[in-house]
Amino acid sequence: MVPNSRPLLHFGFQVLRSCLSSAAMSPVASTGTFRQVLPLNYRSGTRVEPADGRDKEEAYEPATGRVIATFTCSGEKEVDLAIQNAKTAFKIWSQKSGMERSRILLEAARIIRERKEEIAAMESINNGKSIFEARVDIDISWQCLEYYAGLAGSLAGQHVQLPGGSFGYTRREPLGVCVGIGAWNYPFQIACWKAGPALACGNAMVYKPSPFTPITVVLLAEIFTEAGVPTGLFNVVQGGAATGEFLCRHPDVAKVSFTGSVPTGSKIMEMAAKGIKPVTLELGGKSPLIIFSDCVLENAVNGAMMGNFLTQGEVCCNATRVFVQREILDKFTEEVVKRTKKIKIGDPLLEDTRMGPLINKPHLEKVLGFIQKGKEQGMKVLCGGEAYIPGDSKLKNGFYMSPCVLGNCKDDMTCVKEEIFGPVMSILPFDTEEEVLERANNTIYGLAGGVFTRDIQRAHRVVAALQAGMCFINNYNISPVELPFGGYKRSGFGRENGEAAIEYYSQLKTVCVEMGDVESVF
Repeated sequence: MVPNSRPLLHFGFQVLRSCLSSAAMSPVASTGTFRQVLPLNYRSGTRVEPADGRDKEEAYEPATGRVIATFTCSGEKEVDLAIQNAKTAFKIWSQKSGMERSRILLEAARIIRERKEEIAAMESINNGKSIFEARVDIDISWQCLEYYAGLAGSLAGQHVQLPGGSFGYTRREPLGVCVGIGAWNYPFQIACWKAGPALACGNAMVYKPSPFTPITVVLLAEIFTEAGVPTGLFNVVQGGAATGEFLCRHPDVAKVSFTGSVPTGSKIMEMAAKGIKPVTLELGGKSPLIIFSDCVLENAVNGAMMGNFLTQGEVCCNATRVFVQREILDKFTEEVVKRTKKIKIGDPLLEDTRMGPLINKPHLEKVLGFIQKGKEQGMKVLCGGEAYIPGDSKLKNGFYMSPCVLGNCKDDMTCVKEEIFGPVMSILPFDTEEEVLERANNTIYGLAGGVFTRDIQRAHRVVAALQAGMCFINNYNISPVELPFGGYKRSGFGRENGEAAIEYYSQLKTVCVEMGDVESVF
C-alpha cells in the first residue's frame, strides 16, 4: 500500500490506553504483552467464529516474534453467510439518500479520530511499523471516510434533452456486494480506502485482510456498526488464498478490489473474469526517482529517504531505483548513507523509533537474500543490509534488519529489476534526460515515479514521459485522498482515492423517456 498524505509531524508522546477495546482487546501496556482472545471474523454486526473452515493461521507480533493470534480460515459456507448477510444490508443501504450515508460515514470518521491512539497501537503491534507512522495512517483513514462522506450527497447522473420534448437521463447506481482484499503493510488504511468509496456509492462490502495482519480491520467493522450502518453492511472474513478464491468466485459478488502482489492479482483477475466481475488491482512496483544535478540536494535526499524507508521499505510505490545525475552522485550518496545509518531501529511502540521489524521471518530472509544476490552480482553494500538484533532482550526474536543502500548498481541486476519490498535503496548514475527516461521506463511495473529538479519545464516534461500512474515533482510518497492512486502496466488498473474511485464502485443506467407517439417501420 501507500504512505501518508501529509508530512510526518510529531504528534507527541501519549500514553496508550490500557484497554484497546472493551469488546475485543486484552490490555496492552507495551510491546510483548498483547494477545488476541476474541474471534476475528465479523458478521451480522458482531464477532463470530467461522461457520466452517479447517486450516489454521497464526498472526505474529513482528517486534518479538510472538504468536498473538490463532484463527480458523473461513470456508465456503462462512463466505456465503457473510455475502448473504451483506446482500440483505445492501437492500437497506442502497435506498438511503447520499446525505444519509454521508452522516454515517462522518460518524465513523469521528470515532476513528477519537480512537486513533488505540488503533495505531494495534497496527504497530501486528504490522511492525513505528507508532509514529501508524498514527499518520489512522489520520489518513478517517480523512478518507470524511472525503467520501462529502461526495456521497453529490452523486448524480445527467439529463439530456432529445428531439420533440423527449429526454434521457442517467442514474449512478451502486454495484451491490463488493469484495475488498487487503495487504499487510497498511491494513487499516487500505480497508478505509476501499470501504470509503464503496459505502459512499451505496454498496455493501465483505473484506478479507491479509492473514498476516488480521486484527485492526475488525475494529473498523465494529466502528461502522457503532456509527449506524445496517447490520452486515461491512463484514470481515479471515483466511488465505482459499478464502480469497471463495470470495472471487461467488456469484453474488459484484466487484473485487485487491491490493497485493502481481502474481496474486493475476489470479484474482482470472477468477473474476469467469463471472464477468469488474476488478480494481493495486499491485507491485519498482518505481524510479530521477534526481537531476540542479535539484535542491537536501530535498532530494529527504525524498529518497521517504521513498525507500517508510514502513520498513514495505511500500508498493517506493522509489527503489534512485537515478542520480553523475555530477552530484558522490555528494548525494554520501549524504544518503550518513542519514540511513542514523535511522533508529527498535521497539515500534517507542516514540523515537523510526524503523520497526519486517512483517515476518520468511519475508526478512527473502529481503536479505536479495542483498546477498546483489553482492554476488557486483553491487556494493554502502551501509546496512544485515539482520539486526536490538538491545532490548524482549526483541531478540523480532524480524529486524538494518536499512540498506546499494551502490555500483546496473539496470540488469536482480535488486534493480525485481520488487524487494524491504528497506533497500539502489542508487544508479545517469548522464542525460533522454537516457534516464528510457532506463526508468524499462520495467514491467508502472506504479509511481518522481523527479527532483529546479527546472520546472524539465520537471513536467519528465513526468509526462514516465510510464507510471502516480508521479511526484520535488517530493515523494505523498498520497492525498483527494487524488487518484493506481498504476500502469503490471502495477494494475483502476484507481483508488479521489473522485475517480466513484467510477469503480458505481454503474450508469441510461433511461430514455418518449414524450410523443411511438412510430414503427412495421
